[in-house]
Amino acid sequence: MIIIGEKINGAIPSVAEAIEKRDAAFIKNLAQSQADAGASFIDVCASTDVSVELEAMKWLIDTVQGATETPIAVDSPNAEICAKAITLCNKPGLVNSVSMEGDKIEQVFPVIADTKWECVALLCDDTGIPKSGEQRLKVFADIMAKAKEYGIAPSRLHIDPLVEMLCTSEDGIKTVLTVIREIKAQYPDIHVTGGASNISFNLPARKFVNQAFLILAMGAGMDSAIINPLHKHMMGLIYATEALMGMDEYCMEYINGYREGLFGQVK
Repeated sequence: MIIIGEKINGAIPSVAEAIEKRDAAFIKNLAQSQADAGASFIDVCASTDVSVELEAMKWLIDTVQGATETPIAVDSPNAEICAKAITLCNKPGLVNSVSMEGDKIEQVFPVIADTKWECVALLCDDTGIPKSGEQRLKVFADIMAKAKEYGIAPSRLHIDPLVEMLCTSEDGIKTVLTVIREIKAQYPDIHVTGGASNISFNLPARKFVNQAFLILAMGAGMDSAIINPLHKHMMGLIYATEALMGMDEYCMEYINGYREGLFGQVK
């Protein structure tokens, strides 16, 4: 599983305070702890006013790169900010994210076309979030056409099927799982990602819903997730699920993860 560590986000009050005060020690600790916990990318999202967002992103990126060699995921709803933040990183990472909304793809794909940068692509367009699986797969086809135009291999893309709140969903997660399976059937090398915690908004005991969703999504083909890698029980479930799916030869990754303390105290 490709783990995109979600903890450095200005939408979190403690992180917003650290950004405002330029508390480098706080940000470095978040970056290093996520890297140590097994994050494949460290997501960096300033969540500030657009007038100061790039400046804040530069400080965050410099700070994170001073703490760990783990690649960065530059994260902003503003594709122009993402495109500019790419130039601030000292190695290829992940862009989070583009979609078929407006000119977001045109802002980012030309910049990463001849690089090793990877990119998250959301299955939405100018009409918003498609309700049906068929509509989402149509957006997916449009994204893949753009990727082909710019020579971006499927293996560099992380498709987000758009995980919505379970409590307002008409069919649970049937649509999302169907979309994931179809995406992987069409492009076996492509990645499928998403924010696991989105599913449980407005529900009690959210961790149970998040964990159950991630297991089901992995079974359908999800191999990338935006999560908190410091949540040790979640990490344990990921390693265990991969072992059960035959993705971990002789369960060595699971055994090593347990020995390294990535799962926390198991009773």
